[in-house]
Amino acid sequence: MIRIDRLKQASAEQKKPENWAVFNPANITYFTGFQGAAALLIPPQGECVLFVSGVNYQQAKAEVSGFNVELLERGESLMEKIVRRTLDEKLAVDTLAIDSWRALAKAVGGEEKLEPANHLIRGLREIKDEQEIKLIREACKIADIGVQAAAETIRTGITEKQIAAEAEYAMRRAGSDGVAFETIVSSGVCCAYPHGTSMEKTIQEGDFVTVDLGATYRFYRSDITRTFIVGKPTKKQKRIYETVQLAHQRAFETIKPHVLAREVDLAARGLIEDMGFGEFFVHNLGHGVGLEVHETPILSPDSKDLLEKGNVVTAEPGIYVPEFGGVRIEDTVLVTADGAEKLTSASYAP
Repeated sequence: MIRIDRLKQASAEQKKPENWAVFNPANITYFTGFQGAAALLIPPQGECVLFVSGVNYQQAKAEVSGFNVELLERGESLMEKIVRRTLDEKLAVDTLAIDSWRALAKAVGGEEKLEPANHLIRGLREIKDEQEIKLIREACKIADIGVQAAAETIRTGITEKQIAAEAEYAMRRAGSDGVAFETIVSSGVCCAYPHGTSMEKTIQEGDFVTVDLGATYRFYRSDITRTFIVGKPTKKQKRIYETVQLAHQRAFETIKPHVLAREVDLAARGLIEDMGFGEFFVHNLGHGVGLEVHETPILSPDSKDLLEKGNVVTAEPGIYVPEFGGVRIEDTVLVTADGAEKLTSASYAP
């Protein structure tokens, strides 16, 4: 219940409502360690209530401790059940679709009784505790195994989908609960698409091959990208690859507590620009990783986030040249007390 206590303390410090209604699935998992509940009610005193539909009710009763697990029966209104327990008090709410927000507002007696406050939970989730870091480490180790399996599979004539399948199978065998996101294997000119999808396209001699994957371990995720070159690289391929690798290292060396996230982005972006490829770096440098593969803080040119010890972020510079191909190198990185540590460690060799 330590995380609940931290939320209550943050609410008090910012003078937010004492009653919380949490709906975001990742936020619910963060507080309860359970995936599959409809909502979590956190009152000022007494037991927190986890509302669960029939399909997940027995599992929740068996797996969740320290919370009152309440069945949401067929036809019952979740919003009305929440309101009946809040004693007509104002509610702090994390995230809701607009239709659900309106239903909750109607049940509680008006939108003035609701206060959006997801930033408080987001702030808590940005700083990973020791248990979270342990789980992310394991997810990263599994992702390294996936990259190694992909590297061993890449050869002319095999398809992108076959490479993705071998990587995912290796991660499952290593203990992954599933992929952190849809595995990306792209090759040739398609490497110029930062978020391309794995296709039936066969690998050819001279291709770039980009592998972007992640594992999930006990709800926590990892994210890693490596780019390979089939056969001997051309001068242009080698120059692009070396530029991205230098930018990646520059970013990593910039990551430390109390550094603005945008400074890390600009460290990598500036190097790529100096090498003449600035127009081909078309996305942010990175993002937070945890229960979701894309969290705060955001490492972008206009980010206002400040890095702190316990943040887990990606550093993923890339160069994407239309009708030629591209390179991205990415690691999941922990912000430590005095610098940073790479949690993913697969080989960078192209």
